[in-house]
Amino acid sequence: MPKASQINFPAIDLNTKVIDGQQFVWDALRGKYLLLTPEERVRRHAIAFLISHCGVLPHSIAQEYPVTLNGTAQRADIVVVGNDLAPVILVECKAPEVNITEQVWSQAVRYNAVLKARYIILTNGHKHLCAELTAEGYRRLPHFPKVAY
Repeated sequence: MPKASQINFPAIDLNTKVIDGQQFVWDALRGKYLLLTPEERVRRHAIAFLISHCGVLPHSIAQEYPVTLNGTAQRADIVVVGNDLAPVILVECKAPEVNITEQVWSQAVRYNAVLKARYIILTNGHKHLCAELTAEGYRRLPHFPKVAY
């Protein structure tokens, strides 16, 4: 597994509200409020970063992307698709207290065996791992990939 680097996301403004004592965050891409869990906070930051720093177009982002592994339905946190709707980037988000481990890497690689995205990004909001799928296997990237459509 490639080694994770220390990179933090820039601050963003979250549109939140409290419903029945629980905090929710507005998801502009899906047009609804979602429970603001620690993992959801990381997802909001990852999406904002992909759009603001990586050239990802908002309409190319799919969340909770279905992946079937050995007949079992799974969901990838974020998948960025290209103009042909084929996956380009697979992003797995974890809560900040969850370490980016070999198990997390293996989960993303299993998903990508189905999706065949060029890039994998793992993040817990504090540590990020970016890798590119090449003919020789996965190659660690020192930065987030830029997307060209």
